[in-house]
Amino acid sequence: MKRKQIKVLEISSYPPPRAGWGMRIYFLKQEMEKQGHICEVLNTGKGRFLTGRDFIPVFSGLDYVKKVFKYRLKGYLIHMHLNGDSPKGFVLTTLALLISLLTFRRPVITFHAGPVQKYFPQSQAPLLTPLYKFIFTAPRHIICNNEAVKEKIAGYGINPHKIIPIQAFSKQYLNFEKVELKPEVETFFSDHDPVICSYVFFRPEFFIEDMIHAVAKLVKHYPKFGLIIMGSDMGSEEIQALIKQLGIEDHVILAGDQDHDAFLTIMTRSRLYLRTPFKDGIASSVLEALALKVPVVACDNGSRPAGTVTYENRNVDDMVEKLRYVLDNHAQVVRQIKPPEIKDTIVDEIRILGL
Repeated sequence: MKRKQIKVLEISSYPPPRAGWGMRIYFLKQEMEKQGHICEVLNTGKGRFLTGRDFIPVFSGLDYVKKVFKYRLKGYLIHMHLNGDSPKGFVLTTLALLISLLTFRRPVITFHAGPVQKYFPQSQAPLLTPLYKFIFTAPRHIICNNEAVKEKIAGYGINPHKIIPIQAFSKQYLNFEKVELKPEVETFFSDHDPVICSYVFFRPEFFIEDMIHAVAKLVKHYPKFGLIIMGSDMGSEEIQALIKQLGIEDHVILAGDQDHDAFLTIMTRSRLYLRTPFKDGIASSVLEALALKVPVVACDNGSRPAGTVTYENRNVDDMVEKLRYVLDNHAQVVRQIKPPEIKDTIVDEIRILGL
């Protein structure tokens, strides 16, 4: 029996830069096209003005509305991605949902990240309850990260049967080849030991100042200590000034955004992976590290997978203590890591889109 072809318009951030759910959309698009489906991506992220890429650029609010309408009239299912931290995301989602309803097809949404975010659940932003009720009522299906998030969404009076928890991480994330890194990164590895890495956006929720102050403390114990910070350096000026002020320019490198192979090559060559956000749920990069037997030190947000060494959020001294523990007991920590079970959740998501 011939499989019915699906046509989907994904509305999401998309690489570049490399980021959690943007990478999932990248893998989703690959798998859908492999299965003979049609998947276009309307990029609402930082790289949305780039042209000639494997996504549809968005140049303005009016351009966004026109393109959503255009693809709905071509018969595409709208699959919207959002979280509870971005007011812009609420606006874009509401517009996409309204367009879908006006063109007589209920969309699908994926609600990303953990059970506590800036404007989610109700206790965080009760005044937004009517907006959330619309956002969660309009779609035919809601995909979320886990049962804890599902429970919070259902708390808005939403039918739990249409809320499907699908882990954001999937086995495709682990497909990579070790590559030669940029010369400055290779030199950094040669000149420093131990080296750890992290992935950030230069935004307040990543608490990068805490990370930099931790480095200043760590170099007193490890004179050749090095931190590789991956991710776009947009908005990094204040952090660069802090690094200079603390006199640790030789111990920190802003490596910029990396492709998937380079990202995982850096991770596997580092002594550990440091994760600082609090509202990111489990975090795909944490699962990537553990699956590759790379120790993880992350702030305790109540969602970290087994094997993660956690520190109290915003407690620099505790962060330093946990980093030193892993660095000083590295072989033991690696032996104790039990790689998480990694399923093909991309296939699960495509199944939901086809219902």
